[in-house]
Amino acid sequence: MTQFPAAFGLSPEQTEEVLRLASLAPSLHNSQPWRFRVLPQLIELHGDPSRRLPVADPEGRELRLACGAALLNLRLALEHAGVHPVVTLVPEHAGPTALAEVRSGSSAGAHEGTEQLHRAITERRSNRKPFRSKPVPPEYRHALLEAVLAEQCWLHVVEPSERGPLEGMVHRAHRMQMADRRFRAEAAQWMGREEDEAEGVPVSAAGPPREPQDQWVLRDFSAGQASSREPGEEFESHPLLVVVCSHSTGWAEDLKAGQAMQRMWLTATSRGLAASLISQVIEVAEIREELRRLIGASLNPQALLRVGYGSPSPAVPRRSPRELLM
Repeated sequence: MTQFPAAFGLSPEQTEEVLRLASLAPSLHNSQPWRFRVLPQLIELHGDPSRRLPVADPEGRELRLACGAALLNLRLALEHAGVHPVVTLVPEHAGPTALAEVRSGSSAGAHEGTEQLHRAITERRSNRKPFRSKPVPPEYRHALLEAVLAEQCWLHVVEPSERGPLEGMVHRAHRMQMADRRFRAEAAQWMGREEDEAEGVPVSAAGPPREPQDQWVLRDFSAGQASSREPGEEFESHPLLVVVCSHSTGWAEDLKAGQAMQRMWLTATSRGLAASLISQVIEVAEIREELRRLIGASLNPQALLRVGYGSPSPAVPRRSPRELLM
């Protein structure tokens, strides 16, 4: 087997570990739509068009959001290895799939806050299980806001008066998607996967099947393979709901939002919180526009998440770093 390519003076093993951690980012249905080109003084992040879900994500926005999350992981992993990453978003001459270039600015040790986020990379999960009714403390909410601000984005915390209209949007978006045969067929390709598959959502991470009383978690990731819900296993009615927003539109803004979402998610994980995405309301264009008007016309909603205290959730499988190389 050929040696793994190395970058920034790191060993091949260190570089491989950096890409492994980058690949632990969240993505739509665990599609893992990223690739990397590794050169001695450069790592390029590319989107993988073959892994875009054209019905759910016709414009590739969620692909770029996922790649932005992978970029944040890459930055944290490099800082942990003693490399100060300097990032260029959407580089002009790196090819049509290039989303970011990462170069080394200097050698620098990671500070404690960065190390906490680095440790959280392997612990973060998309937790599709019910959360406990325990509220998220105000100081933790502030930490989530600060994490998103650090990536030049905004975090809108859904107010009590907004929950009713937002719940209606989520349900309408879900019904619209499930009425589309193409959407159902596309989603079925990624859900209910076997445990040893390196992509998609396995049954162990699917969460309990949906029931009519559920308010926020509507997608059934089990593909019909899950058993009935355990007694008392009910989804919470009042999770903390947050919307990660960019200040404008475009590829670079999508990548910023992905980094902001991941920094917030890792911050939540480091404080013992769980989270999962509620994607429908963002994926259906007309509903996303309603959400934009609800939270403020100057903001561009990129991701809606529920956050709270959840039971342990298993890690989903990942492709090996070698499979991600261009």
